Amino acid sequence: MNNLNSILIEGNLVRDAEYRTTPKGTPVCKISLASNRFFKQESGMEKEVSFFDVEAWGKLAENVSNLGRKGRGIRVVGRLKQERWQNGEGKAVSRIIIVAEHIEFRPEFKKGIPEKQETEEEEAIAEAEESLVPLF
Repeated sequence: MNNLNSILIEGNLVRDAEYRTTPKGTPVCKISLASNRFFKQESGMEKEVSFFDVEAWGKLAENVSNLGRKGRGIRVVGRLKQERWQNGEGKAVSRIIIVAEHIEFRPEFKKGIPEKQETEEEEAIAEAEESLVPLF
């Protein structure tokens, strides 16, 4: 039986999406996001920023590569994965990444476009979301 391994995180992309395919032709897209946390201290409100690496695979990777631009707001549902390897000095190192199962982008509104009017990008998002398998 699998143990529970689930994460929901919101933030903003810190750089454009990096798209590639594996040697077998499977699409993979890597993104990094920053998630802000605000809390009260004696000196006032403080801000804490955490950075996370995310991988998307298959059709989701293709959709993310088309929409994932630096600064874009994003919500990711996925699971945590620990990668382990030996560095050049033979020392064991590891890192934890998020493997995305569902990704939503916040709409981008450009100047001069009314908020109620659907942009081409939002239409592309809607089409991409139709191709995703719902989690719930």
